[in-house]
Amino acid sequence: MKVCIVVTHLLGTGHLARALTLGRAYRDAGHETIVVSGGMPAPQLRRDDVEVVQLPPLRSDGVNFARLLDGDGTEADAALFDTRTRMLIDTVQSQEPDVLITELFPFGRRILRAEFTALLNAAQDLPRRPLICASVRDILAPPSKPAKAALADDLIAQFYNAVLVHSDAELAPLSLSWPVSDALAGKLRYTGYVAPPAAAPHVDGLGSGEILVSAGGGDVGQHVFDTALTAAKLDPEKRQWRFLLGGQDAAERSADLMRSAPANVTVEPARPEFRQMLYHAAASVSLCGYNTALDILQSGTHAVFIPFDAGSEVEQGLRADALAQMDGIAVLRNADLSADTLLNDVTAVLNAPRRAPRTKGFDGAAQTVQITRDMRETQTCG
Repeated sequence: MKVCIVVTHLLGTGHLARALTLGRAYRDAGHETIVVSGGMPAPQLRRDDVEVVQLPPLRSDGVNFARLLDGDGTEADAALFDTRTRMLIDTVQSQEPDVLITELFPFGRRILRAEFTALLNAAQDLPRRPLICASVRDILAPPSKPAKAALADDLIAQFYNAVLVHSDAELAPLSLSWPVSDALAGKLRYTGYVAPPAAAPHVDGLGSGEILVSAGGGDVGQHVFDTALTAAKLDPEKRQWRFLLGGQDAAERSADLMRSAPANVTVEPARPEFRQMLYHAAASVSLCGYNTALDILQSGTHAVFIPFDAGSEVEQGLRADALAQMDGIAVLRNADLSADTLLNDVTAVLNAPRRAPRTKGFDGAAQTVQITRDMRETQTCG
């Protein structure tokens, strides 16, 4: 099969990471695959083994998703959107994919509705219409108005054959965060969690005994690092803390933070070995994005989650609360975040029983390949 996965990450890099994982699964199964990325480049993510088409990049203005900025930080103009739309149409027309997957849309990225709709119409007009699927994580941002859910239902009915839900239906059904209508329910296909294969421990034991502090691959989470810096200074055990900063200016921000760091703190840009380092870390302090949560489950690392909640976001809080039922995982809300509360929670998880790494339920990428291949072969795309 020819497979085209379209994704635009606007704040963090979790959406792109998941799309790349899906792309690798299709490639490994022998399918010709491209990932079309419309967000900012993310050098910390491995992408050399997947063909990537880069659109002129966009990012949100912080947590203001109604204002989009280009790669230079200038508000995106009509010419940029026109170029993106033209590239999307050209890509789908030249590739003529058997399977087209839009990541998050139409359950999110409504501000990009025009370019996604143009893409979907172009796909509908191909000589052989592809199987068209939406791809969503376990928890969505609940619609603020009924009209948003109705719009998603309408677009699903008009264009889509299936909605691939990368979750466990028993642990986190889509209805936990999104109103699932009868029509939508009939198109849901649960794949299990989409995660890359479990990472092996780092060959040099990098991160051994450290408190790893991270905030994903985007520009958010500076308050977590600032608070953790104070906590490390106050840490009576003088444990070693390592901060891994993401975002476009990670090197500059790391250098700035390192200037005021005590001897027990190392600050550096996010590392591709992060998942390997988790096996050796004493504990992790992080947000609770989809990919980070799966990394914690696969590694068995003690963790303090500080779920991202700016701009009325609730997705990470719902996920963190579910995970906190397990040993060695604590949730610290931003409203309660201080150096003292962080130190208390780090100490608490370190004293909790060790949690075994989870090995099952992470084959969502392979299941996605199987589900879409079966649907294509049975011609359910019409």
